[in-house]
Amino acid sequence: MYFIHRNVSPRFRNKKNEQMKLNLFLQILLVVIVLSSCRSQRDIVYLEDMSPVTEYAIRYKQQAKIYADDRLLITVSSKNPELAMPFNIEGGNIQLSERGDIIPDNRAGASPNKGYRVNLNGKIDFPLLGELHVEGLTLNELSEMIKDKIIQGNFIKDPIVRAEFGNFKIFMLGEVASVGEYIVEGDRISLLEAIAKAGDLTERARLDRVAVIREKGTTAQMIMHDLRSKDIFSSPSFYLQQNDIVYVAPRYVKADREDNLIRYGTLAFSTITSVLTLILLFTRNINN
Repeated sequence: MYFIHRNVSPRFRNKKNEQMKLNLFLQILLVVIVLSSCRSQRDIVYLEDMSPVTEYAIRYKQQAKIYADDRLLITVSSKNPELAMPFNIEGGNIQLSERGDIIPDNRAGASPNKGYRVNLNGKIDFPLLGELHVEGLTLNELSEMIKDKIIQGNFIKDPIVRAEFGNFKIFMLGEVASVGEYIVEGDRISLLEAIAKAGDLTERARLDRVAVIREKGTTAQMIMHDLRSKDIFSSPSFYLQQNDIVYVAPRYVKADREDNLIRYGTLAFSTITSVLTLILLFTRNINN
């Protein structure tokens, strides 16, 4: 064994040492590239303080209320369709034919496709019942009010009243995937559902600065939320109202600049090390 070791040429020993050094260098380089490519990033984790199986009460199970400029779709039905017909002429405009039949009059601005618009005084003009103050009511309360008035007026004994929003919409702004106006089917949508509808938050979003801006008559109110906390279930704006504005704040510009510096620095370092590796390999092949 001693003889074999003594007769190994210096060139072979140098070649073996260089190969070991090169392998060690490549391993270190691979680790550095992997670690450097993992840039600092804030993960988006919703409701991180919730526990599985545990039940959390939703404090405000409110229904959407009616406000000025809302459009309402209201239909009245009965066992006798002819008795209900006058109440289904939106805008309160009717005509009588020569034979006494009831027909709609669209010349005065009745719009069967748009429903009843709530004016600035919070009222609608409903057929036969006249002006009704509806602002502040829920759809169920509106239906019950119209039903009671129809019965009290001896128009129909067994009316069925259905009310819906014709323009329930919300607005998504800030750091969401798709900003804009969103039409909501029905009369209720949660804050989390609205965010999902807008395509989720972006990487730049601040989970602790999600605001719901809500008009209340002549005033506006902003309610801030932290989507990392289960406390959003106790928020009065967990369920959104029509025309609510959801604004997701971005991270600070300074932090973004620091992230960019790290990102571009990492890219430059990875590029330089990769080029150096190629040069070393190329040089090694030439020497061999």
